[in-house]
Amino acid sequence: MTRSRSVDIKKPAPVPAEKDSGAAVPASRGRALLRRFGGNRSAVVGFGLLLAIIVVTAAAPLLAPYGPAQVDIGDRLSGPTAEHWLGTDTLGRDTLSRLMHGGRVSLAAAGLAVAIATAIGLPLGLVSGYFGGIVDWLLDRAADVLMAFPAIILTIAIIAAVGPGLTTAMVSLGIVYAPRMFRVVRGSTMEVRRAVYIEASTSIGTPSLMILRKRVLPNILPAALVQLSFLLASALLAEVTISLLGLGALPPTASWGSMLGQAFLEMRSSPSLAVYPGIAIAIATLCFNLIGDGLRDAFGRETRKAS
Repeated sequence: MTRSRSVDIKKPAPVPAEKDSGAAVPASRGRALLRRFGGNRSAVVGFGLLLAIIVVTAAAPLLAPYGPAQVDIGDRLSGPTAEHWLGTDTLGRDTLSRLMHGGRVSLAAAGLAVAIATAIGLPLGLVSGYFGGIVDWLLDRAADVLMAFPAIILTIAIIAAVGPGLTTAMVSLGIVYAPRMFRVVRGSTMEVRRAVYIEASTSIGTPSLMILRKRVLPNILPAALVQLSFLLASALLAEVTISLLGLGALPPTASWGSMLGQAFLEMRSSPSLAVYPGIAIAIATLCFNLIGDGLRDAFGRETRKAS
């Protein structure tokens, strides 16, 4: 007789319920983007330098040895000394103090212009790229008209009609730069609009505003952030040009552009007055461009990997 063998059948271990990983995916994606951005040494150096410039200029009232408008006629156009590390200008004002306060004004002005451009171009680009139709055609033609003129020339024309002043100049510049943000957002939105998950959300009756806010906007933000960094560099140079022409920061307000314009009057006797703000402008502009390149590479690698 064959002896029957009992076979122990183990019950499978209960599978733990899957946790909602909706929050983990964006977090891991953000860490991956930071890791890729951190792998770009140029972008990291640019970010570090820009952060240092922002901290120093923001703390200018505490760090600057003199006031930006403090005049000492008896010590005008002096070279670097123990009292004035970078010398003084034609009115005896400390160059280092004005450089720190001027950076505060120039960076804030560039930020204001880009903030206005983003506030106008981002929502209009979303609406135009998502809905299309006559609204898209009208907005696209308006962007064509604005972009047909050089940004500085159009900004100067608006300033001539409204009046000089740094705030007026930066608001005008923000309006002129809005089509550049609009074009980038519109193109990205049109590409996202054709995605399957957008069609699925539309088919089940999800409101358009909710789709724009929760589906489209997060996917076009990478392109918008890259464009924003390049616009900051362009806006900084535009502020320098406008203030250099005497249409931006008005005396006695210090900005890098106004310092550069005043230095040209003393170029032969004190060329160093133009060197210091010129170096600051070049470094800040380079930092914005390096950060933009780093963001573009980080987001671009993610896009290629997803495709």
